[in-house]
Amino acid sequence: TKCPVPLFTASSYSFILSISEEEARVKALNEYLSTRSYIQGFTFSHADVEVFRKFSGPPVDQYIHVVRWYRHIEAIYDGSSEKSEPCKLQTSKGKRVQPPWSPPAGTKHSRLCLYNSLTRNKEIFQPQNGKKVLWYCCGPTVYDASHMGHARSYISFDILRRILRDYFKYDVFYCMNITDIDDKIIKRARQNYLFERYRENKSAPDQLLEDVKTASELFSVKLNETTDPDKKQMLERIQNAVKSAFEPLQEAVQAKLPVEEISRCHETLLEEAKDLLSDWLDTKFGSQVTDNSIFSKLPKFWEGEFHKDMEALNVLPPDVLTRVSEYVPEIVEFVKKIVDNGYGYVSNGSVYFDTMKFDSSEKHSYAKLVPEAVGDQKALQEGEGDLSISADRLSEKHSPNDFALWKSSKPGEPSWDSPWGKGRPGWHIECSAMAGCILGESMDIHGGGFDLRFPHHDNELAQSEAYFENDHWVRYFLHTGHLTIAGCKMSKSLKNFITIKDALKKHTARQLRLAFLMHSWKDTLDYSNNTMESAIQYEKFMNEFFLNVKDILRGPTDVTSRFQKWGNQEAELNKSFYDKKAAVHEALCDNIDTRSVLEEMRSLVSQSNSYIAAKKSSRQMPNRLLLENISSYLTQMLKIFGAIESDDAIGFPVGGNSQTINVESTVMPYLQVLSEFREGVRQIAREKKVTEVLQLSDALRDDVLPELGVRFEDHEGLPTVVKLVDKDTLLKEREEKKKIEEEKKRKKEEAARKKQQQEAAKLAKMKIPPHEMFKSEHDKYSMFDENGFPTHDTEGKELSKGQIKKLRKLYETQEKLYKEYLQMVQNGIAN
Repeated sequence: TKCPVPLFTASSYSFILSISEEEARVKALNEYLSTRSYIQGFTFSHADVEVFRKFSGPPVDQYIHVVRWYRHIEAIYDGSSEKSEPCKLQTSKGKRVQPPWSPPAGTKHSRLCLYNSLTRNKEIFQPQNGKKVLWYCCGPTVYDASHMGHARSYISFDILRRILRDYFKYDVFYCMNITDIDDKIIKRARQNYLFERYRENKSAPDQLLEDVKTASELFSVKLNETTDPDKKQMLERIQNAVKSAFEPLQEAVQAKLPVEEISRCHETLLEEAKDLLSDWLDTKFGSQVTDNSIFSKLPKFWEGEFHKDMEALNVLPPDVLTRVSEYVPEIVEFVKKIVDNGYGYVSNGSVYFDTMKFDSSEKHSYAKLVPEAVGDQKALQEGEGDLSISADRLSEKHSPNDFALWKSSKPGEPSWDSPWGKGRPGWHIECSAMAGCILGESMDIHGGGFDLRFPHHDNELAQSEAYFENDHWVRYFLHTGHLTIAGCKMSKSLKNFITIKDALKKHTARQLRLAFLMHSWKDTLDYSNNTMESAIQYEKFMNEFFLNVKDILRGPTDVTSRFQKWGNQEAELNKSFYDKKAAVHEALCDNIDTRSVLEEMRSLVSQSNSYIAAKKSSRQMPNRLLLENISSYLTQMLKIFGAIESDDAIGFPVGGNSQTINVESTVMPYLQVLSEFREGVRQIAREKKVTEVLQLSDALRDDVLPELGVRFEDHEGLPTVVKLVDKDTLLKEREEKKKIEEEKKRKKEEAARKKQQQEAAKLAKMKIPPHEMFKSEHDKYSMFDENGFPTHDTEGKELSKGQIKKLRKLYETQEKLYKEYLQMVQNGIAN
C-alpha cells in the first residue's frame, strides 16, 4: 500500500516558522499548501502541529487552502497547546468513529378513547384482536317510514365507523340487523290489511258514522287509561280530528246534500279516523288474520325504503345484514342452549329468561348498563311489546323482571315450529342470536340509540353471556344521544316525527351530516331551524374557501414557479396548519369529538383567508403549494367524515355526486377564456364610456351565468374570480341580493320623500309672517300687541317674563325665516 505523506517536510517547516509576521506566514503557508494534497493519503507530523500552534485564531476565508488545512487538523488534534506536552494526533493507525447518538425525547402519543356505556366513562379503545374491530349495530324495526331519530343513530355511527376505518386505520367488520318480526309489525300489518279491506267494502255513509261512533267508544277507554302526558296529548289530537270530520258528514247526510258533497265528507272522515278504525277492526277481527304473507309484506316494503334513505344520506351499507325472519332456526337453537345452561324456563309454550337465576350466579350480573332500572315495569313491558303484556302472558313469568326469549303465537300472529310448539322470537333474543352467529362469543363494539340501553341491551347482554357463559359479550357499548325537534321529544309512536325523506326535501344529506358533526354523537341533538342554519353557513364558509383556493391554483404558472419563497407569513400559516392538525388529532382521540374538530377546521380556514387577503392587498401571489396542502387536508377530513363523496382533490363536488365526469376540469378552461374576454371588453367599454356594453357585462354576470351554476366575482384591479357553485345556491344568492338592493332603493326613496316633506314643511313655515305665527293659537293666547306678539294667556293673565323670553326667541327665529323666504321670492326660487 501507498505510505501516507506528511504535509510538511523539514525544509518547509523551518521556512514557515522563520516568518514572524502572522499574515505573511499565512500567505506563505497558503502558497505551499496549494501544491500539496491534504484530503487523503497523509498523516500529520510534529511540524504540522508546530505551525498550527502558531495561529492565534482561525484564518480568514481568502486563504482557502489554509482554511481547509486548519479545519482538518483542528478536527483531529486534541487541542493541547503546551509545548512541553507531546503532540496527540490521530494518525492513520487510529480509526475515527462516529460520536454517540441518542433519539429525541419526543412527545406522548394520544390514544383513542371512547365513551363506554358499560362504565359511563371514556376508556382507551383496545380491540381484542390487533387492528380488527368487530362491530354490531341495532338496526330498525321496519313497520313505518324512517325518521330523523333513525338518522341520528345511523349517520352518527356511520361517522364513527368511517373515522375508525379511514383515520385510525382499524379493520372494521360492521354487522347490522333488520327487525322484521315484532309486535309492532304484526299489529300494524293486521291493521293495514283490515282497514284496506274495510275501505274496499265501501261502507255507506250511515254505516261509517255508526262504525266511527263505536270505535270512538273503545278509543275513549284507551284515552282515559293513558297516563303518559305526551301520549295522551297525541290521542286527544286524533280524537279532535275525528270529531271535526264526523260532524260535517253527519250534517250532510241529515240535510241530504248532493252525493258529491257527501262523498267528499265521507272520504275525509275515513282518512281522519284511520287510526281509530284500524284499532277497532284489529280488536274485532285481528285474530282471524292467518296469512303469514301479510306479516312479511309490510316489513319488506319498509326495509326497502330504509335502505333508500340510508343511501340518500350517504350512510355506508353494513358488511353483513341479518334479518330476524332468516335466522329463526338459529334463534331456536340459541334459546335451547340458554335453557340447557339453566338460565331459561318454559311456561305455557313460551320460554322466559330467569333474571334472578342469572343475577345470582357469581360470574354474571344482570343490567350492567342501567342497574338502577331493574324493576321498572313500564320499561320492561314496552320491551315485551303490546301483544305480549296481557294478564295471561304476565302470569306465565316466575318474576315480573323476566322477559320472553320465545313467545307462543296466538291466533292472528305469524308462527314458526319449535320444541315448545308454534311460536315466534322475542325482541331481545334476535340480536343475541344473530350477532353470535356472525361475530362469535365476544365483540369489540355494540351500538344503538340511548333509549335502547334498558331493557333491550341489558337483556341482550344477559342472554348472550348466559349462552356463551362469559362476562364479556360486549367490550365497548356506544349509545347515540336522543334527537329532539325544536326542543320537543321525538317519537314515532307519538306521531311527532319528521321522516328522512321530508328532511331531505329541505336540506341536503351533507348539510344534515354537518349538523350532526357539529354536535357530540352521544349527547342530545336538537333538530331545529337554528341547528340547520349553522350547518348551512358552515358548508358555505368551507365551500367559499375551496373555491378561492381553486381559483388561485388555476393561475398561470410554470413548473418551477409552483415552488415560491416562504416569508414570515407562510411560516406562521404553516405552523398554524400543523398545530391545527395536532388539535384535530387530539379531538378525535377524545371520544371522536367532531364538534371540536370542525371548530379547528373553521379556525384554520379563517387564518388562511386572512393570509390570502393580506397577500392580495399587497398585490402578491399567495403561496399555492401551502394553500393546496391545507385545502387538500380539509377535503380529506371531510371525506373521512362522509361529507364529500367525490374523488376531487379539493372541495365539494360540482354538479352533484352522481356526475360521471369531472365538470369543473371540463368546463373551467372555457369559462376562463370567457372571463378574460369579458374583462377585455369591459376595459375598452370603460375607456370609451360605452355604458350599454358594461350593462351587458353585468347582466352576463348577474343574470345569465348563475342560471348555469357559474359565479363571476369582479375585484377592482384584480382578475375576475371564476367559481362553479350549485345553481340553487346562486339563484338564492341572486334573490337575496335583489331583496337587499330593493330595500336600499326603498330606503333611499323613503329618505328622499322625507327630505322633500321636511323641505315643504320648512317652506310652508317660512311663508308665515312673524306677526301671524301666534294668532292662530287661540287655545294658548287671548291678547296680542300690534306686532302680533302674545301678551295674555287664555285666562286673560299676563304672560310671565320667562314665557315672553321663550316666545321672543321663536318670534325672532320666524323673522329670519320669513326674510329668507322674501329673498327667495325676490330671486324667483320659491315654490
